[in-house]
Amino acid sequence: PAAMTLATAAALLAALGGALWLATRRFVSPRVQRLHRGGGPGLMHGKTVLITGANSGLGRATAAELLRLGARVIMGCRDRARAEEAAGQLRRELQAEEPGSDPGAGGAGELVVRELDLASLRSVRAFCQEILQEEPRLDVLINNAGIFQCPYMKTEDGFEMQFGVNHLGHFLLTNLLLGLLKSSAPSRIVVVSSKLYKYGDINFEDLNSEQSYNKSFCYSRSKLANILFTRELARRLEGTNVTVNVLHPGMVRTNLGRHIHIPPLVKPLFNLVSWAFFKTPVEGAQTSIYLASSPEVEGVSGRYFGDCKEEELLPKAMDESVARKLWDISEVMVGMLK
Repeated sequence: PAAMTLATAAALLAALGGALWLATRRFVSPRVQRLHRGGGPGLMHGKTVLITGANSGLGRATAAELLRLGARVIMGCRDRARAEEAAGQLRRELQAEEPGSDPGAGGAGELVVRELDLASLRSVRAFCQEILQEEPRLDVLINNAGIFQCPYMKTEDGFEMQFGVNHLGHFLLTNLLLGLLKSSAPSRIVVVSSKLYKYGDINFEDLNSEQSYNKSFCYSRSKLANILFTRELARRLEGTNVTVNVLHPGMVRTNLGRHIHIPPLVKPLFNLVSWAFFKTPVEGAQTSIYLASSPEVEGVSGRYFGDCKEEELLPKAMDESVARKLWDISEVMVGMLK
C-alpha cells in the first residue's frame, strides 16, 4: 500500500509538472500576430473572395480576417442554417469592432452565404452556375473545406468521402470557376492541404479505396492530391495572371477531428495537450490570409507554404507525371471528360 501511495503521488506530481510546463509553453511561446494589423484595413476593398467551409474553424477565421481587410466574402457551406448563424455572429463581431459603420461602406466587407455540398457534384455545378450568374468577378478562391479521417462512406456520386470532398469536389469547383477567375485577373487560388500529405500515396489502382480502407492513409492521400492538383494547375495557368498556391495550417484546434474517438479517460489530457500545442483557428488561418491578400506573393504560383513562408516538398508531391495523370483521371471522375 505504501508503495502504491508513493507511486500515485509521483504520478500526480508528474502530471502536475507536465501541466505547468505545458501552460508555461502556451503563454511564453511566440504566436503569429494578425497580419492585417500592418497591412492596412482596406487592402482587400473591391475584391470578392469565395471560401469553402467558412462557417467554422479555419474557414470562419479566414473569412473574419478578410472581411476586416474590406473583402466581399462568399461563404460556400454545406449546411445553410449553420452558415447563416455563423455569418450573423461574424457581422455582430465586426459591428462591435466598428460601431456605427455599415457593412461594405469603408470598413468591413460584405458577407454572403451560398449553399455548397462538396460531396455532391450536382451541388457543385448548381453552386457554380449561381456564382457565374450573380458575380461579375472573383478575385480569390480559397479551397478550405475538408473532411478528416471519417469512417468509410461514399459521396452522392459514389466516391470515397475524403477523396471525393477534399480533392474531387474542389477539383470540379475550381475548374468551373476558372473562366471567372481569369476574367478577374490578377486573381488567386489558395488550396488548404496538410503536413500529413507525407504519409499518403496516389494508388491509381484503388483511388476509391474499395479494395482496402484506412481512414488516416486516405486523408493523407487526399491532401497529397491537393498538392499535386495545385502544381499541375499552376503549370496550366502560366501566363494567365491567375496564381495558385497550397499551404498547410499546422496543428489547429478545430472540429475537423470530430470523427476521431478519444477515450473519456484520455480526453482531459488530450484537451490540455491541444490547448498547449495546437494553434487557435485564427493562428492557423494566417497563411491562408497571407496567400489571399499579401502583396508579397503577387505573381508567385505553384508553391507550398507554412507559417507564411515557402517550404520544401517531398519528391512524391513534385512528381509531374503523377500530377498530370491524377488531373486526367479526375477530369473523367467528375464528368468533365467522358
